[in-house]
Amino acid sequence: MARKLTLEQLPPGWSYKLLDECAERCSGHTPSKSHPEYWNDGIKWISLTDTYRLDKGLVTATDKEISSLGIKNSSAQIHPAGTVVLSRDAGVGKSGVMAEPMAVSQHFIAWKCDTKKIIDKWFLYNWLQLNKGEFERQAVGSTIKTIGLPFFKKLKIAFPPLPEQQKIAQILSTWDKAITTTEQLIANSKQQKNALMQQLLTGKKRLVNPETGDRFEGKWLDVHMGDICQINPKKTAEPENGLVSFIPMDAVSEDAKLLRTEVKNYSDVSKGFTSFKDSDTLIAKITPCFENGKGAQVNQLENGIGFGSTEFHVLRAKNGISAELIYFLTNTTAFRVRGELNMQGSAGQKRVTTDYLKLYKVFIPKQLKEQQKIASVLTAADKEIKLLEAKLAHFKQEKKALMQQLLTGKRRVKVAQQAA
Repeated sequence: MARKLTLEQLPPGWSYKLLDECAERCSGHTPSKSHPEYWNDGIKWISLTDTYRLDKGLVTATDKEISSLGIKNSSAQIHPAGTVVLSRDAGVGKSGVMAEPMAVSQHFIAWKCDTKKIIDKWFLYNWLQLNKGEFERQAVGSTIKTIGLPFFKKLKIAFPPLPEQQKIAQILSTWDKAITTTEQLIANSKQQKNALMQQLLTGKKRLVNPETGDRFEGKWLDVHMGDICQINPKKTAEPENGLVSFIPMDAVSEDAKLLRTEVKNYSDVSKGFTSFKDSDTLIAKITPCFENGKGAQVNQLENGIGFGSTEFHVLRAKNGISAELIYFLTNTTAFRVRGELNMQGSAGQKRVTTDYLKLYKVFIPKQLKEQQKIASVLTAADKEIKLLEAKLAHFKQEKKALMQQLLTGKRRVKVAQQAA
């Protein structure tokens, strides 16, 4: 970064220079929006609305396009494919590499690496990724944080000879491919699970009864949620040792998974918090947590008892009903969409009501065994996704550790010239 390094601190054969000496730094501009002819005519234009496309290597598309007239009548310019971009405003520190010629808004810094052939574009991209936290710390501002241009004029980079940079980039790209492949596997698995839920929770697909070897038969029940589960049941009595689990709202994920629990004294949380026990389903009641899917099925609580945020609704399966099936029914798109439409309260404080939960209509198998079989198939799908997510986290951690070593020279790589 902009901090000083001495020659003694540099790995042998590495250089330490201003980034401006190694690559051509450029910025961007926004053509006048009062001229429609400056817009929507084939020139991809990276703006703040594209920050979600960054940190993924190549930038292949943009939300908006500008025209050659927009280029001609503004300070915007078309940068060649391979140009490295960095956001200096909202989404500070996010970066990418242009897959084709593009322009950028004034919220970005761009570096053309091919003109000077000192810094490899992918080495620079990975170096920016490694130092993302530092860019975030450099941003200042009350409403929108930004990094001023003077910072980039002083920005320095330590780097090895170009062949070694390219070898480092090649090694890291192997990890990127593994990460991308795993992310796609997760996305596919989630799509398959959603499709499976749509079939299994509507009776369109009947499963095989393991006891008979034939598919389950018989009518399903058309009931209200309040018929098959208790909504916000009464508090459980204090356990002998007085210890219970506590779950705040941030301890459940937006894909309805429990992330963590805390151990508390029953006397500290039994008043003013929501009570639940093992196998219950928690649903966030307040906007936007409900719409975003926050909730969880809770198990392995301390003494089987828990308390949590007052913004949770609790659903407890009645006798003869699968608790896991209740959980999956609350994770369907229909349940969330209808719940959002039935929210009550002022803007920003809208909540899903108890009445909505009680009156929500569901279609379930009459036989408990079929309910349990459906839940077991969907639980297996969840476990597969969880394994892939753990694999992805491992890949990302390994790549991060490797970046720290390779991009600082703590670990050197052999290139063809050295191996000869």
